Amino acid sequence: MKIAKLLLVFAVLANTTTATPRPDVIRDWNQNMLDAALVPPATSPIVMSRVAAIVQVAVFDAVNGIERRYTPVHVVPAAPRGASIRAAAVQAAYGTLVVLYPAQHNSLDAKRAASLAEIASDAAAENSVSIARGIAWGQTVAEAILAWRSTDGFAPAPPAFLGSNAVGKWRPTPPGFLPGAGVQFSYMTPWAINSPSQFHPPGPPALTSAQYTKDFNETKTMGRFDSVTRTADQTLYSLFWNAGTVSSFWDRIALSLAEERQLTLSEKARLLALLNISLADAIIGCWEAKYAPNYRFWRPVTAIPLADPDGNPDTIADPSWTPLFATPNHPEYPSGHSCASGAAGRVLQNYFGDNTPFSIESDVMVGVVRSFPNFSAALEEIKNARVFAGIHFRTACNDGQSLGVAVSDFVADHSLLPVHGQREGQIQH
Repeated sequence: MKIAKLLLVFAVLANTTTATPRPDVIRDWNQNMLDAALVPPATSPIVMSRVAAIVQVAVFDAVNGIERRYTPVHVVPAAPRGASIRAAAVQAAYGTLVVLYPAQHNSLDAKRAASLAEIASDAAAENSVSIARGIAWGQTVAEAILAWRSTDGFAPAPPAFLGSNAVGKWRPTPPGFLPGAGVQFSYMTPWAINSPSQFHPPGPPALTSAQYTKDFNETKTMGRFDSVTRTADQTLYSLFWNAGTVSSFWDRIALSLAEERQLTLSEKARLLALLNISLADAIIGCWEAKYAPNYRFWRPVTAIPLADPDGNPDTIADPSWTPLFATPNHPEYPSGHSCASGAAGRVLQNYFGDNTPFSIESDVMVGVVRSFPNFSAALEEIKNARVFAGIHFRTACNDGQSLGVAVSDFVADHSLLPVHGQREGQIQH
């Protein structure tokens, strides 16, 4: 859209729209992103890690390109003087989402128009020239981020991965018996870490080890569909943490705390970028391990019914065993949810302090809320949820969380740093 046309549009908007409080464009466009991901066919949690990083990095680099407070993720600050920060954030989010979700073009257009109208109505702080410059800069950043990540290895997808029928190895699981998902994430270009294997975990325990015996029997007892030892609350939270994407859970927690602490627009943009870069790189590191040729570990739904040939006399097969809900179609070790939540939770631990109470409501299980005295308690519940759902063994959850924490700490030490050095707005880990 030409600048002259933009000036005319915003002159009209400024004169015809009733003044309203400043919109929170960071929160609104994060929610627009999460809503877009729920439109059928819903975006998978794996792919959502990439989507959220693209959008939130674009928003951050657009905002930072105007304020120039932090080191950029990818786009060198070069916004025109006087560009509207809020308009730039809106356009950066819109410009990425409309490419990632082209079928939602019309609804995203309407949301963009509403956001820009709200900004234009705040005539005391924004004028049409500033808004137009912000839009132009936001679009520049959106296009740069999309171009950068277009060569990250996400596409084209590799050949279908069908695993192996060898003892201890992953193979397609019931009920869908689908090929392994997200194989390309095992070799995708990371956002901030040096390589997918930088924080390569130690691997699943040997099938004849005491640790595997302990893991096997815990999941066998607690994770079966008709478990008599799993409590009602354990069943509820296992379903809760599986109902939405990790990105959705942790972005909403972050924004809730950001509003409670009255973070600025710039601080919110940076927090979400840190969180989603850490989460995305944790997924890449996790998937590198999942598909490592010497790992590719079998899921409980395979291991428990087929335990007889595993060489361990203390792991007794149960051919009728089934998990609480359907097993995700990728190798068991390490746990993807634990990797991603470990990274996201660590960002918020560092930023707000571990002893920060919070609550989170499911965006799928309406009315279900989980409350925690601190982040450590939430991360422990998430690990339990994967074991008690019968889709993971304990070691995969412990090692996954450790991987995520290591990724997050690396991102915090090397990315989005205040230009004057001190790690502003964060607690040292």
